[in-house]
Amino acid sequence: MKAEGKVIKYGDNVDTDVIIPARYLNTSDPKELSMHCMEDIDKSFMDRVKPGDIMVGGKNFGCGSSREHAPIAIKASGISCVIAKTFARIFYRNAINIGLPILECAEASKDIEEGDKVSVDFDTGLITNITKGKKYEGVPFPEFMQEIIKSDGLINQIKKNLK
Repeated sequence: MKAEGKVIKYGDNVDTDVIIPARYLNTSDPKELSMHCMEDIDKSFMDRVKPGDIMVGGKNFGCGSSREHAPIAIKASGISCVIAKTFARIFYRNAINIGLPILECAEASKDIEEGDKVSVDFDTGLITNITKGKKYEGVPFPEFMQEIIKSDGLINQIKKNLK
């Protein structure tokens, strides 16, 4: 499985309250959530994001409350992958559960810049900065986690296995 897109970059400690502000938690509709994704940290995000784009963050991405709405909003916005130095553990698990590919790689997080074109190979963990001609080694998910993402989330994976 692969992703390729332009980078939208944020810094350290991007919390779930800025990913999807609490005032929009009265819905669980992914499309509606996506319309407000990142608006408290980047009002231009929804105007700039294109399907397939890649979000890059610093350390502790997704910290804060444990709401599943945050990775849902990111995924529904069109982001194909989030790369960060580190993820808050509950965000990490929620992202996998809803089928949002994420990858930890400190070097890529530091070196990749806003607007760079990047590709990610989830099977190997290889991140390629096409703009700069550089490669970074992220740690790929174990096969069972890759299957959850390929199934578009844990619930879909369970349904598939029950058939």
